Amino acid sequence: MRDNSAEDLTIELRRIHEMSEEALRIHREAIVVDTHCDTLLRVLPPPGSGRRPIRLGERSKEGHIDLPRLKEGGVDCQVFAIYTGFRPNPPDALLRALQLVMAFERECEENEELVKAESYRDIMKAVEEGKVAGLLSLEGAEPLMGDPKMIGIFHRLGIRMISLTWNWRNPFADGLAASRAESKLTELGVEAIREMERLGIILDVSHLSDSCFWDVVEVAEKPFIASHSNCRALCDHPRNLTDDMIKAIADHGGVIGMNFAPMFIHKEKATLERLVDHIDHVVEVAGIDHVGLGSDFDGIGSTPEGLEDVSKIPGITEELLRRGYSEEEIRKILGENHLRVFREIIG
Repeated sequence: MRDNSAEDLTIELRRIHEMSEEALRIHREAIVVDTHCDTLLRVLPPPGSGRRPIRLGERSKEGHIDLPRLKEGGVDCQVFAIYTGFRPNPPDALLRALQLVMAFERECEENEELVKAESYRDIMKAVEEGKVAGLLSLEGAEPLMGDPKMIGIFHRLGIRMISLTWNWRNPFADGLAASRAESKLTELGVEAIREMERLGIILDVSHLSDSCFWDVVEVAEKPFIASHSNCRALCDHPRNLTDDMIKAIADHGGVIGMNFAPMFIHKEKATLERLVDHIDHVVEVAGIDHVGLGSDFDGIGSTPEGLEDVSKIPGITEELLRRGYSEEEIRKILGENHLRVFREIIG
């Protein structure tokens, strides 16, 4: 943080994490970016879910993210996903996406410490003012109703990241649940990528089927990211990336955001330390410039030991420091790698 709350944040972090002075300083001075959470589904729960809606400005004992805990965790930029559900009908997906955008706008209006960010400049301005920058992403392109021209409308609404699929097939591509098809992107999918690159929207390949991922590698001309995926070599799950996929993302100048879902970290017991093993692996395979954080908080049913909610993220800094990462390397992992892509793509 860059305002007078820095001292308060240091005290809070020490209380929660009992971190070393060096780790506290590094985390406080770093710009921390998390490229995926599903917290808007708690702000505006799906119809019929029976869930009680939350307000981001109020501390909750439930879930993983709210504004007070984002501040405690030192998160400077949080990407909020707009997810419209399992195999939704296109009109329903569009309506739901618009409702979630409106819910996020309301939260920004009600909480002066939360700022809607639509550019790299917006993020940096929020950091300088000690506020949290909120960036909107579209998780699954169902709200586009099969029309790549709709991307321009969502761009005007502030969407700055889009994944073509969630787990299922849609007019643009196949998600990982349709991997048996071994398909490529559709013509609409290729057109959508071209439109995203023209407008300045980040392409997210988390949830794509393997075959469609490799087609993206052939089609994409600009860096793309996997906002919340881990390493298949360490945990053999289809949502994770093979070493060749990790290298391909790095070759395009992209970044992989580490997912905190226990099932993507370790088959038996997921811990903070084992999550950092995935960071180590990406660094070994692709280099220090291509790994970041993509928690999936509020989209996962359980959390790793030591990462129970967003306030615990500074523990990652402590563990990275313990493993011998330099301050420069830690700052890259915490946020600077993603910021590089944001600066290039969304400007």
